[in-house]
Amino acid sequence: MEYISTKEIADRWGITSGSVSAMCAAGKIPGAYKKGKTWVIPSEAERPIDKRINSEKKEDYKFTFIDLFAGIGGFHQAMRYLGGKCIMASEINAACVETYKLNYKTKDVRGDIKKIEADSIGEFDVLCAGFPCQPFSKAGLQKGFEEDRGNLFFNIMRILDGHPEVKFIILENVRNLADKEDNWNIIKTELMKRDFFITEKPVILSPSNFGLPQIRERVYILGIRKNLRDTSVLTNDYIHIKDLGLDGIQFKDNCKMGDAFSILEENASDEYIIDVEREEMILAWEEFRKGTGIGVIGYPIWIKSFGYNIADEKEFLASQDYENIPAWKKKFVDNNRKLYLANKDFIDAWIEKYNMLDRIKLYQKFEWNCGTDVTDIHDAIIQVRQSGIRVKRPTYYPALVAIVNTPIIYDRKKKHFRYITPREAANLQNFDKRFKFVGTDKQIYRQLGNSVNVTILKKLGKKLFSFEIGQCERDGE
Repeated sequence: MEYISTKEIADRWGITSGSVSAMCAAGKIPGAYKKGKTWVIPSEAERPIDKRINSEKKEDYKFTFIDLFAGIGGFHQAMRYLGGKCIMASEINAACVETYKLNYKTKDVRGDIKKIEADSIGEFDVLCAGFPCQPFSKAGLQKGFEEDRGNLFFNIMRILDGHPEVKFIILENVRNLADKEDNWNIIKTELMKRDFFITEKPVILSPSNFGLPQIRERVYILGIRKNLRDTSVLTNDYIHIKDLGLDGIQFKDNCKMGDAFSILEENASDEYIIDVEREEMILAWEEFRKGTGIGVIGYPIWIKSFGYNIADEKEFLASQDYENIPAWKKKFVDNNRKLYLANKDFIDAWIEKYNMLDRIKLYQKFEWNCGTDVTDIHDAIIQVRQSGIRVKRPTYYPALVAIVNTPIIYDRKKKHFRYITPREAANLQNFDKRFKFVGTDKQIYRQLGNSVNVTILKKLGKKLFSFEIGQCERDGE
């Protein structure tokens, strides 16, 4: 019997070599066997009949998709808006699965992607995946594909190999993925090897680029199978920023003063009012800012660097370990000392009034990031972090993150500062108003922090689908 390579049989059948290898591994090609690290196939082998069918009629929707690393379904909402039907979702977090099932009709919601066989999934058109970000984020060790979680990317490739019918891919990850060229080169090589025409570089977008009040840079990787693309539209070697209509938007902040308040609810529950001590500390620092007469503070304030009750400069410098700290920190210490000495009487009284030296360290630190655009702390966005109380302009919110760090606003109806609610956090991610949550507020904030922005995916998906031969841009935003 004569045997040929996976590439030769793949060319004959019009599919990828990876798809052939997946069929061999599943025992679908009689007589095929592994020779070294590759498969060899009988030359007269016939392509296996794919008996997989979808359970619903195709005319009920425009396309089908799967939702990998689904979270609570940001991809799902965007694809459904564009006319898609989800045939399978995969998410390992039990709380997210519970939320997902509550909000979507998808019957096939599975767990660990590593346990999902490609041939157990019905045919689909679009693969969506917000694959794990920890290997690439600044919060992680940035080991990328050297780390096991990074290798989850290859489970996406394994599923693609078993589905040569897939037309489009939409992937999302953290901004830092684009910083390490080796990571991007692996992703690019693997997708191009599977005959996808992809974005030239990772597309970096934030909701704020579209006037949505959140700074949240994420990487998006888009692809269309090469033989499906309209070459009169995609005339270069890759999908470029200009092809996506983003060349005048990317990296620009298109939010205005006050936009941050546009996502707020009319009547939030009193349970989101911050505790008495936290509110006292916010107001204390506003008193400090105005009492010192400096208004705009262009550097972080740290009580420890005042040298409270230390008159001798040598003693003060010794207390700061001044000789051994880096230049940037010396400048920081110098500024704080100068501020203290210029306002010593007021600051001493202020420290005693609010018993500041006995407060936890995060209340002893303060940052004013509003410049002259905000004159009163009640009109700003506030975060309480380990680095202290941070005050920002009300143009946009800092990125929602999985680590709960909920922004604070002043509610004029309640006459108190409060956290933004889970529903308001969902508004930042442009989640449907009908979306229902499961779990504690802490869990919900974390789920939203791990999610994708629905509006961005709507825009990217709509444009990507328009690149298919004979397709006009689909209805939608």
